Amino acid sequence: MVYDVIVIGAGPAGLTAGIYARSKMMSTLVLESGTVGGQLVALYPEKGIHNYPGFETVQARKLSDKLYAQAESMECDIRENQKVVDIVDGDQKIIVKTQDSEYEGMSVIVAIGMGEFTPRKLGAPGENELEGKGIDYILPVKEDLVGKKVVMFGGGNSAIEMALIADQVTDTTIVHRRPEFRADEMNVKNLNESNIRKIMNANVKSFNGTDHLESITLEQDGKEMTIEADLAVINIGITANLEILKKWGLELTENGLIKVGIDMSTNRHGVFACGDVVDYPGKYKQIITGCGEAATACLMAYKFVKKPYWA
Repeated sequence: MVYDVIVIGAGPAGLTAGIYARSKMMSTLVLESGTVGGQLVALYPEKGIHNYPGFETVQARKLSDKLYAQAESMECDIRENQKVVDIVDGDQKIIVKTQDSEYEGMSVIVAIGMGEFTPRKLGAPGENELEGKGIDYILPVKEDLVGKKVVMFGGGNSAIEMALIADQVTDTTIVHRRPEFRADEMNVKNLNESNIRKIMNANVKSFNGTDHLESITLEQDGKEMTIEADLAVINIGITANLEILKKWGLELTENGLIKVGIDMSTNRHGVFACGDVVDYPGKYKQIITGCGEAATACLMAYKFVKKPYWA
C-alpha cells in the first residue's frame, strides 16, 4: 500500500498530524520507535499539564491517551516499535525504512520530538550506584510516594510540577542550583503557596546510602548540609540524539534541529516536519505549539499530494 502521508513519531505532534490527515481523508500511517506518547509519556507520565486549552489540568498520560484514542477512531494506521532508519526517494513516492520493514508514502511528516534521548545526570558521587535504588529521573505514581521523603532536583516547569504532585501525598523538597526558578510564573506561585521546602543556590556533593538512598549531602553558600531522603528525582533536562536526521538528508540549524519554512517544509521534496524536532526564529517548545505546527505540516502535505485546485 502507498499511503498519502507517513507520520514518523506518535507524540502529541505526530498524533495531531495523523488526526488532521484523516480529517482530509488521506490514508495515514503513523510510525513510532517505541510506544505511543513520545517523551510526554516517557519522561513525564504523572505530570499535570495546566496550559493545554480545554483542560483546567490534565495528566500527561491521559492527554496522550486521548490523542491516541482520537487518532485510532479516525482510522490512522498506528504501528509501535517501528524505528525509522532511513527515508529515501522512490519513483514518485517516498520510501520509509524501519529496522524490519519498508513503507511507501506520497509524503512524510517528521515529528520525532527530541529523538532518542536520555535524562541528564548530575554527575554526583553515588548517583550511578543508587540509580533505581532511590534515585530516579521519572516521578513514580503518587501511590508509590506515600510515606517517603522525596527530593526533586531542577528549576524548570517539569521539576516544579512533579514536586507539586509529590507534595499532595508526602514530604517534599525541591533543590535548585540557582537563586531563581526558570519556570512559568504560575508554577512558581503554586510552589510558593505549597508545603514544599525550597533549597536554592545548592549543589549536590553526594548521594548517600548502601543498598538504597538514605540521605543527600548538599553544598549551599560554601557550607555543607545533609538531608534525609528516600527518593531523589532528577529533572534537569535531557540529552538528545538526533544524528539520524543527517542520514535522512534533512538540513539542520546550528541547534541540530530540522530547518523548516513557515509552512513546515524541509529541504526535501515532500518531507515536512513539526514539533520539538523543528527549529526556526522564535520557536517556543510547547505541546500546543507542536500541535499547531502539525496542522500546518498536514495541510502542506495535503496540498503536495492531492494538489487541490485552490492550492
